[in-house]
Amino acid sequence: MGPGHPSIPCSVVDRHPAVLKTPVQSVQSTSSNPGGQAVMERQRLQQPYPTARVIVLDDDHNTFQHVVEVLVRYIPGMQPDQAWELAHRIDSTGSAVVWSGPLEQAELYHQQLGAEGLTMAPLERG
Repeated sequence: MGPGHPSIPCSVVDRHPAVLKTPVQSVQSTSSNPGGQAVMERQRLQQPYPTARVIVLDDDHNTFQHVVEVLVRYIPGMQPDQAWELAHRIDSTGSAVVWSGPLEQAELYHQQLGAEGLTMAPLERG
């Protein structure tokens, strides 16, 4: 990314993303100064940046090869060996978290994987 574009930490698979604090709203309050004039003060409330986990479910129609190819194509930093491990986890346990990080990116990856035919669980927030 170029200058002025902050990097947003995210994780592939079972790593937890760093919590980002972002201002979500401004609250104005009024206080009086010694001269009797009202002074508006601005306070920023901070909440953690919303995150989500992308989960692929086991099904009877996707092959291991297809799952691996789709994960490598759409999930940033996904390596084939890691994708094979996830495909085996999906098959043996019924599901696997394939990516976690900022909500907007999670929504994109969820949509892309679903469009390729993978069976997706609803996004898990937080």
